[in-house]
Amino acid sequence: MSTAVATAPLRYGATELKELIARNTKRAFYFTVSLLLLLFLFSFAYKLIKDIMFPPPNVVRVLLTKATLQSLAPPPVDNAPPPPPPPLAPPPPGPAARAGTPVAVPDALIAPDEKEFANIEDISAANSQGGGDGTGFAEVGDPNGGLQIEQREEELGIDDFIAVEVEIRFDNEDLKKRVVYPPIARSSGLEGSVTVGVYVTKTGKVDKVQIIQSDNAIFDAAAMKAVRETVYAPAIQNGTPVGSWMRIPVKFRLR
Repeated sequence: MSTAVATAPLRYGATELKELIARNTKRAFYFTVSLLLLLFLFSFAYKLIKDIMFPPPNVVRVLLTKATLQSLAPPPVDNAPPPPPPPLAPPPPGPAARAGTPVAVPDALIAPDEKEFANIEDISAANSQGGGDGTGFAEVGDPNGGLQIEQREEELGIDDFIAVEVEIRFDNEDLKKRVVYPPIARSSGLEGSVTVGVYVTKTGKVDKVQIIQSDNAIFDAAAMKAVRETVYAPAIQNGTPVGSWMRIPVKFRLR
């Protein structure tokens, strides 16, 4: 005995889920696009209404300026003649001016106060002290008027080279005796050396002293003092004393 069972397709399962998902997905897409479009239209309308009701300050300023300029009347045309220039004030009283283009005048027409001008020879011989004749001018041929003008010695730089036959001379033992060891350096046990540059003039006088190299600044003052107090003989160039620089090392050693 056999029993026949009629089978019918199931209405709930994977097929129905697929149709449901596809239908809901389409609905969600349409809803999202519609919502975004609505938000965009709302934002655009809000901005447009806001600009119409509350315009920016720049736009208001431009509109007001345009309206003001359009309402202004054209400037009046000034056809009045310019005012006359102020009258010239008379020059202040003073001595008559003698500058300008010279004009030849006969000697008989020259006023007495105008005959005291110096000629070219007098001007070339004039000096600040005046001549011995009381005229205020020195004798022709003596442009200095008897004044003794001291020629200043040209001073060289420490790095300038000068060729001499005999260098600057001094007694090195005398220099050592003049060196005073700084008490602070002696108590601290410090030693060192200082190179001092000295400029000796052609008369043997010390003109400048400067430090060129120093191991310790505590020795600088003592080295410069000893170099400055030393006696020098100037350098010789072509048989004549000349001013020149010299580098002198001063050593500080404890014994």
